[in-house]
Amino acid sequence: MNFARRHDERLPLYQRLRDELSERIAAQQWRPGEAIPTEAELVREFSASIGTVRKAIDMLVAEGALERFQGRGTFVRRARFDSSLFRFFRFQKESGARQVPEGRILRREVMPAPSAVASALRLAPGAEVIHLTRLRLLDGKPLLAESIWLPKEKFAPLLDIDTHEFGDLLYPLYEERCGQVIAAAEEDLTAEAVDDVHARLLQLTPGAPVIVIERVALGYDRQPLEWRRSRGPAEQFRYHVEIR
Repeated sequence: MNFARRHDERLPLYQRLRDELSERIAAQQWRPGEAIPTEAELVREFSASIGTVRKAIDMLVAEGALERFQGRGTFVRRARFDSSLFRFFRFQKESGARQVPEGRILRREVMPAPSAVASALRLAPGAEVIHLTRLRLLDGKPLLAESIWLPKEKFAPLLDIDTHEFGDLLYPLYEERCGQVIAAAEEDLTAEAVDDVHARLLQLTPGAPVIVIERVALGYDRQPLEWRRSRGPAEQFRYHVEIR
């Protein structure tokens, strides 16, 4: 089996098949929301047992790359990330209805990656990155100030778009214009006293408490595609988690 030889032969066969399927998903052979081949088709293509195929798929389901629907098949999972903001901040109208905040790009620049950015994105020191400064507003009031870093090599098409065309959600733009699909993310929360720059953006008193959400967004191959820091007023912060 050629696919088995392309991957570390010390690994069990189901792990190598999992890696092969993961690479195909990352290469967008199957797009988010699309079904992958049936187990029977994968058995035939890879000359593997049904148990090996199921175990490989089980791993990708557990990792969040795939999702199963009874009677329909197994599909490439499309992650939904704005729910994390609703989990941490109150993006609501006076009526209580949820609202996706407006996104406004204040600055776009290309620069050598600072050391912390290069480390987060797993880039060589000094590799070129795109830096976006974005403000998110609700009913015209600033609620989040964001600093977003992207590898220029993968996101260069964003430099040809007028910043007014970016829209309120960036991940669909990444997929449409750059072919980069965000599949997962890791987030850390901290609190700090707001500096003068972000105090002006958020219309806060310098030194007021803010919550910082630091996110590394990953592709289906688990490689970092975006690093961002989002700062919001502590008075707007909430935390919700469901424990079962």
